[in-house]
Amino acid sequence: MSKKRSSIDLGSLQGEEDRSAGGRDEAIYRNLYAAIVENHLEPGTKLPEDTLAEAFGVSRTSIRKVLQRLAYERLVDIRLNRGATVAQPTVKEARDIFAARRIVECGVMAQAVAKATPAGLDALRDIVRREHEAEARGDRREAIYLSGEFHVALSRVSENEAVAEILAGLVSRSSLVISTYGSSMAGSCRHSEHDEVLDLIASGDAEGARGWMERHLREVERSVVLEEEEPSAPDLKKVLGEVARRHRRDR
Repeated sequence: MSKKRSSIDLGSLQGEEDRSAGGRDEAIYRNLYAAIVENHLEPGTKLPEDTLAEAFGVSRTSIRKVLQRLAYERLVDIRLNRGATVAQPTVKEARDIFAARRIVECGVMAQAVAKATPAGLDALRDIVRREHEAEARGDRREAIYLSGEFHVALSRVSENEAVAEILAGLVSRSSLVISTYGSSMAGSCRHSEHDEVLDLIASGDAEGARGWMERHLREVERSVVLEEEEPSAPDLKKVLGEVARRHRRDR
């Protein structure tokens, strides 16, 4: 099979007008980012440059740039003479991430309550509905992903993009914590709990919403089992191809 036939179709992640080297690298980045954050690639998974270059049909130089970007975001670890792997947070890093989330999310709650609109709350309730559907069919990956999406979307209600950007990075790293230490549906938030905070926001109860977020994040952290497991080695081409096809269907 030729490289062209075996490589991942980047066109599924790019517009026809965006086929430059920069656009190609961005598409590779989005594909790998999704594969990691959505837990298709477990923490500790090796990410060989040659395998990824063949999978995407690009040079190792392009792959190296993407991996360095993901390493800057703390989603990938790069070590001299050992290559790149999906980041595997330590127990301390896990606790630090949740502590940072409490600072950010509790701090922004008053502004979110002040800026909330009926349309914005409806959009959040739609995420909760999809989260509930994922839980009902036992789709742990999707439930955890939607839980994180809810928290980031809630921060955006505050109209503070700096806070939302910081939280998006923390939520992405939280997904690695949950994948590393979680069991069963650990780390995902029960949709009924998200309904509770939306009701508090709708009623204008900023202090109640802040207190809810504090309790909620501590409960999520406690639900994560802090026991390391040896990750299995996935078929990178298969996993990334499936992610690309799913994102093509969602567009």
